[in-house]
Amino acid sequence: MGKTTFVGAVSEIAPLSTEELLTSASAGTDSLEGVERKTTTTVAMDFGRITLDRDHVLYLFGTPGQERFWFMWDELSEGALGAVILADTRRLADCFAAVDFFEERGLGFVVAINEFDGAHRYEAEEVRAALCLPPQVPVVHCDARISSSGIQTLLTLVKHLLTAARPPAPASVPGDRASA
Repeated sequence: MGKTTFVGAVSEIAPLSTEELLTSASAGTDSLEGVERKTTTTVAMDFGRITLDRDHVLYLFGTPGQERFWFMWDELSEGALGAVILADTRRLADCFAAVDFFEERGLGFVVAINEFDGAHRYEAEEVRAALCLPPQVPVVHCDARISSSGIQTLLTLVKHLLTAARPPAPASVPGDRASA
């Protein structure tokens, strides 16, 4: 939960959103377990943009997590540099499909633990363990409602991607003066 809010908070443009009211027709399709107060759902995707400079633009896509929308993930991830998995600790199991998807494709990602008023605050290492994430995958806290929190999450993703892309430093050879 929170993808629409996250995209809206960080986008420099009014985001394209396909948020609709939940109806009785979705009762058998969308589980509200753990989020009984939820009144809307994304029916296609959210889109936003952040311009870094004249030549570099980040396009933001918030995709629904429900299984019936997984077909979009392949198309939207083509050409992607990385991903943010926005984790709702009330429904952490919903993250496994996204973790598996990005791991299988070798696409770098971070997990952002979305903060909710009144919800228990889990430590990053607790969420890492619950999702069986390797130590190199960043896990951060994020409040999707706050622009600076979302931007910090995106900066963490960019740093993670740059670190992963950096070739390892050559091993120094004993007696090699160039490495001293």
